[in-house]
Amino acid sequence: MKTVSPLLSAAALAAALSVAVFATAQESSAPHPQWHPPAPTNLQVLPKTLTGEQVHDIMEKWESELGTECSTCHTADPKNIGPNGKPRLNFADDSKPEKATARAMFRMVEMINIQFVSKVDNSGDPVTCGTCHRGHLGPQPFVAPPEKDHDRPAPPPLPR
Repeated sequence: MKTVSPLLSAAALAAALSVAVFATAQESSAPHPQWHPPAPTNLQVLPKTLTGEQVHDIMEKWESELGTECSTCHTADPKNIGPNGKPRLNFADDSKPEKATARAMFRMVEMINIQFVSKVDNSGDPVTCGTCHRGHLGPQPFVAPPEKDHDRPAPPPLPR
């Protein structure tokens, strides 16, 4: 009976693993079909000239700033099933009150930026959903740091 040296076995195993890893890398680098957002059909506060990709980018930013998901404002369409077996969202549907709220809030943010922020010299960045929401669906209350708490008596003036 012929025995195989441990060194040869390790080399054969390493070669087999290399081939397997290379094959897996080739498969994973193959092009995948890319999802393209549908063209918008019910824009009421965003410019009607935006593409599906542009609207999708805006919505992803709002999602992040509000800590939400698409389904917060958009309804599922049980008649339109996606490849994952779940209903796709009906982006044009206006039946969820959260969508009306989002539109009202967008108008408010735009008004603040146009009528107020833009008129202050060196005002910095414009107001966004994240300015107040900070990653939460409800706006987050502002709590002044203790050193800026105006309810405390002012410290005595420094000697000159």
